[in-house]
Amino acid sequence: MILVVDIGNTNIVLGIYKNRELVHHFRLSTTRQSTVDEYGVMIFNLFRMSDISVKDIEGVIISSVVPPLVNVFEEMCQKFIHKIPLVVGPGIKTGLNLRYENPREVGADRIVNAVAAVNQYKGPLVVVDFGTATTFDCIDAKGNYLGGAIVPGIGIATEALYQRASKLPRIELEKPKKVIGRNTIHAMQAGIIFGYAGQVDGIVERIKVEMEAPDLKVVATGGLAELIASETKCIQEVNSMLTLEGLRLIYERNQ
Repeated sequence: MILVVDIGNTNIVLGIYKNRELVHHFRLSTTRQSTVDEYGVMIFNLFRMSDISVKDIEGVIISSVVPPLVNVFEEMCQKFIHKIPLVVGPGIKTGLNLRYENPREVGADRIVNAVAAVNQYKGPLVVVDFGTATTFDCIDAKGNYLGGAIVPGIGIATEALYQRASKLPRIELEKPKKVIGRNTIHAMQAGIIFGYAGQVDGIVERIKVEMEAPDLKVVATGGLAELIASETKCIQEVNSMLTLEGLRLIYERNQ
């Protein structure tokens, strides 16, 4: 078994692979103040509830966009799992050809998603990751990572409306029945959900023109992918485990 860990700004997603098959996955809230012991206890309890023994974990790989938590998880892995984890970053073999101006600027999550997408779908394609930020990652027909776009995530936009507009409430992200809201909550939900769907379609359409790829494959991932994908015209597939699969692939390429 191997443990794969994706540390995002909002959530930490963990997966357990056995013989290349994802047998368990968990989602935790990202808390920058939590200590090595606190995260260790949480993960130890998840393992125990799923009948997983730390003795069965042969290796660990971590990707993170939250730098302070990298050391925390490295120490946690050594203390509770007794393994030195592999951390996605400079010097790691990914098999991905980065055409970015400065490859060190590319977030670990974007690299991991691209690795999995190239392996599973081939190019040309774009991965739309609905996380704290919504990212668009473009891969050409030869499997080269070209770059992409980054926009504020759905959660950020929703929270900004609540914080910056005095009369607007904090809302739950649900798809409304109509775009014309008859009350404030439905109007906000319509603006967020249908607005982001239109944004995705618009950006992807420009990417198709720029890449000269009318047959571009569009894959969505991330915690809010299911919510938005059904309202877009361009997203062809939702793969919520794409990041975990990319981590597994990178782990294998570094053995």
